[in-house]
Amino acid sequence: MRTITKRVGFEPTSLSNFKRTHPYGKYSDLEAPERNEIRIECAKEQHFLCAYCSKQITGTNQDSMNEHVEARHIAPNRSLDFTNIVASCTTPRQCDESHGSQPLPLTPFMEACESELQFKLSGKVIGLSERAKETIRVLNLGDTLANNRSLIEQRKQLTESLLLVNGIDPNEGLEDDELIDLVLDDITTPIDGKLEAFSPVLVNILKQWID
Repeated sequence: MRTITKRVGFEPTSLSNFKRTHPYGKYSDLEAPERNEIRIECAKEQHFLCAYCSKQITGTNQDSMNEHVEARHIAPNRSLDFTNIVASCTTPRQCDESHGSQPLPLTPFMEACESELQFKLSGKVIGLSERAKETIRVLNLGDTLANNRSLIEQRKQLTESLLLVNGIDPNEGLEDDELIDLVLDDITTPIDGKLEAFSPVLVNILKQWID
């Protein structure tokens, strides 16, 4: 996960207009234009990465959807609250689909999401707190091969590729903190507003090497 910072007071224009003309409206009342604008604005905020697993998304309904971090069933009064909505991938059995209406104790709105989830070069993720472990379970983020082999293998492959592109052999690691800082700067700098798939995972791994 990568921390998402919502812009204070910002929401898509079409959403503002809908709320003004439908004071008792709810998310299920929105039409495609409003939903599309919400999704693309969320994707831009997230540099076109899924809010939960960090897969790359396009911001279209082909691979992403509007996800309520605090589920609508739990907080129906927040269904039109843009600060409660992120763009999630549409992967079966994980992220939005796995979340459903369950409480999510650790969210991408919390800075702790970058430190309480620990990623490994194997592609697996470990929860360093009880809320992190529960979040991994709720979103099915791949703590074991039995739970989500596909995500684990994708993370492993693409993380290794990012390392190799940056001149680092995944089998040897890197002990030079200055070089690690340079790589961190490179992979956290969006190009045309986009970050590489799973780059937050590699950031997490590299910071472990520094520590």
